Amino acid sequence: MAPAVLKSPARRAVLRGVVMAGLAGGLTGCGFALRQAPTFAFDSVQVTGSENTSMSRALQQAMLASGIQVTNSSAASQAGTPVTPQVVLAVLVDQHERVVSGQNESGEVRELTLRARFRFRLSTPAGKYLLEETELLLERDISFSETAALSKAAEENMMFRDMDGDIVQQVVRRLAAVKSL
Repeated sequence: MAPAVLKSPARRAVLRGVVMAGLAGGLTGCGFALRQAPTFAFDSVQVTGSENTSMSRALQQAMLASGIQVTNSSAASQAGTPVTPQVVLAVLVDQHERVVSGQNESGEVRELTLRARFRFRLSTPAGKYLLEETELLLERDISFSETAALSKAAEENMMFRDMDGDIVQQVVRRLAAVKSL
């Protein structure tokens, strides 16, 4: 009779729960934690430089979603009343590059390298650097075919949007690493 009790579904469910609780307790004891929303040492930021590019606009949207008040020169000129930000994010370079990286024997393009480059620095309005000039560069290789040029252009745009999202996440994490002004 005892073997039937050990194999009951209820008993197995209880044992499974005990094992899962033990594993969860072990993970919290080792310092494991799910990634939390970033916290910032500042509440407002002014974006200067290349502020109207797709990557810069995505970064501004990410900061707004994190609760940071974002201003830029176009918003400041429309509002009329200047808002003094706690920090200034200077976008120095924001560009997408498309480079031929492979050709066939007749000289036709067969492979492209896509690059997303973003260079920025963070400072206080007084000029104290909180993050020195930092450059993020992502590269992706993509095959190319003249017969499928339209679909390859769509794939290229999708890859650039994906790289922009990756760079935005990296920049937000770097901004959250600033602990004091």
